[in-house]
Amino acid sequence: MTVLAQLRFALAALAGHRARSLLMVLAMAIGVAAVVVLTALGEGARRYVVGEFASLGTNLVIVLPGRSETTGGPPPLTGLAPRDLTIADAQALLASPAITDVAPVVVGAAPVAAGGREREVLALGSTRSLLPVRHMTVAEGRFLPGGDPERGPPVAVLGATLRRELFGNRRAVGEQIRIGDRRFRVVGVLTDTGRSVGLDLNDLVVIPVAQAQALLNAPSLFRILAQARGPAAIAQAQDDIRATIRARHEGEDDVTVITQDSVMNTFDAILGTLTLVVGGIAAISLVVAGILVMNVMLVAVSHRTAEIGLLKAIGARPGVVLRLFLAEAALLSVLGAAGGLALGYGGVALIGALVPDFPVAAPAWAVAAALLVATGTGLLFGVWPARRAARLDPVQALARR
Repeated sequence: MTVLAQLRFALAALAGHRARSLLMVLAMAIGVAAVVVLTALGEGARRYVVGEFASLGTNLVIVLPGRSETTGGPPPLTGLAPRDLTIADAQALLASPAITDVAPVVVGAAPVAAGGREREVLALGSTRSLLPVRHMTVAEGRFLPGGDPERGPPVAVLGATLRRELFGNRRAVGEQIRIGDRRFRVVGVLTDTGRSVGLDLNDLVVIPVAQAQALLNAPSLFRILAQARGPAAIAQAQDDIRATIRARHEGEDDVTVITQDSVMNTFDAILGTLTLVVGGIAAISLVVAGILVMNVMLVAVSHRTAEIGLLKAIGARPGVVLRLFLAEAALLSVLGAAGGLALGYGGVALIGALVPDFPVAAPAWAVAAALLVATGTGLLFGVWPARRAARLDPVQALARR
């Protein structure tokens, strides 16, 4: 019996029991679709987080006050506390040939008011260097002025949402606003860019770092953002930062220096593992579907003993009978895998349409693994029923015993 004839026989057998075949195909399809959708969500989460960190800038080295490696968390309530990280510390880092820009950062919540309207927003203090370091763009006016960061003028740059809330359709550049108990003149408005790593760039106000320290009563910087000259210069930039701060802080190595790439790689590894885990959990449903195939095929063997006996009586060898039943199991698995693939990609497309900002995408390895596991489990669990059919005695089978 040729392969084509075996496939035709298997298709006819499946068509003769449509409800049973449809249920088995559906069980396999649900398993494959679950693997595709869940791994797509995991991959989407990984891409989203990596994209968010990439939006922070390129070749970033971040300096935070305190040594989290030694304290295991925030500084103790008593005893030594980390030394303040100052604007002068940030400026001193520019002496490194591996660093091109440095942006000191101070943050805190503050009320912003103009024309009888008031909002509690995030006040971010920095310098003109924040614009290239964080890849920000200005839609109206200009960014913070240059000059001595220790003596910043009372000017402000508004996020797009804050500008609409305070001024509506009126022009904001050149107008006066009140932040806390101080007055500032609006010199620019940021481009509408949305959120970045939990920070809503549309709903904040950017002011000179010295003004922010006075307004928020923050003698220490929240962090320093340093931009390395290139990927190859990041390691040198880290070494130079530690050496500079150690020299300025009386030999104390009291800062934590992290790189953007290290944070991205950590999240990438965590979310990659999570994708594998959820994919493995979903793959369990494929094993369940394989067991269903085995059970139904065993029932089919018991119901088709006369048919098997007739096949053997007309000369069909046990190997032919074995291949016929394996062909049925294989067809069920392949049809279920194909249906599950279509269902899974449909689900991924639906999620992408409902949440367009979330880069959901099924990884190729997950799709291939789902198809292989689906066909593999179908064949594996189809072996026992097929062998049982092949071993039937033709005389007893014809007698339906």
